[in-house]
Amino acid sequence: MTTADQPAEPAGPTALTDVAGFAERVLDEVGRAVVGKREALTLVLAGILAKGHILLEDFPGLGKTLAARSFAGALGLDFARAQFTPDLLPADLTGSYVYDQRRAEFDFRPGPIFTGLLLADEINRTPPKTQAALLEAMQEGQVTVEGQTHRLSSPFHVLATANPVEYEGTYPLPEAQLDRFLLRVSFGYPDAGEEYDVLRRRLDRQREEVDIAQVTDAAGLAAVQAAVERVAVDESVGRYCVDLVAATRAHADVLTGASPRGSLGLVLTARAWAAIRGRDFVVPEDVKVVARAVLAHRITVKPELWMTQASGARVVDSVMASVETPRTLESRR
Repeated sequence: MTTADQPAEPAGPTALTDVAGFAERVLDEVGRAVVGKREALTLVLAGILAKGHILLEDFPGLGKTLAARSFAGALGLDFARAQFTPDLLPADLTGSYVYDQRRAEFDFRPGPIFTGLLLADEINRTPPKTQAALLEAMQEGQVTVEGQTHRLSSPFHVLATANPVEYEGTYPLPEAQLDRFLLRVSFGYPDAGEEYDVLRRRLDRQREEVDIAQVTDAAGLAAVQAAVERVAVDESVGRYCVDLVAATRAHADVLTGASPRGSLGLVLTARAWAAIRGRDFVVPEDVKVVARAVLAHRITVKPELWMTQASGARVVDSVMASVETPRTLESRR
């Protein structure tokens, strides 16, 4: 990927009314590289605007890495990719101290995690110790090396990828670590028209790289995230999120339901989705749109049901059908 030679806007929007246009421009740019996955890409952008980290779990070759690079380019964030392998050590990710013989001192050499957007490629292929180093950075916005704490830049986002079909030689993320990801998103296979569009675009540009124009920069993204914080959430909508999460814990197929972090994730992501749609308030439909991506990976199905069609996504669909939806607040329109 290369960045088009055109200047980025010096500052991002600060008014809620500007967020929808900003999101449209970012998605248009990313859509030049990732064809036909507008809703999934909008979910990823909503996760970023909600200041979260996203797990992209899908089959190989469906654009996960390309999407991460494209978002970094459009948002003007420094980008780094860490290929997670069985021999990857925490220091390979966080950095380490190196002895400088001339000054007789140790200097800290930062690792790839010191960036704006980190692609953690195939996160389930590295041992738990290295996964834990990444998760500290995701949760705390810092890393600890040799007892010294180093703050990461802000905004800082992780887009991690995982392959759902190859399990040999992998270290699946435990439920407690999956819970740290705000969203889990899948792109799915394109239809025939979209797949041909991928071929046609590649032939037309006569090169592998896709030029992505920079829409904003790190400071501009932070301003948009601050604007999203002002989206109103009515008590009825907040209680609806709580009721949905509580229903996952009581579902007959569930061993462990979503934690309170799931309730908070629902509210934060729905708020970002509302802002992308041009509203300064959240409606129940916003919650329903993001519920699968926010909650499905936080639910553990009973072991005896693993060979059936029971899944976290089906549980989320079930509780959305059973929990009463609050009426949309017409007064906020």
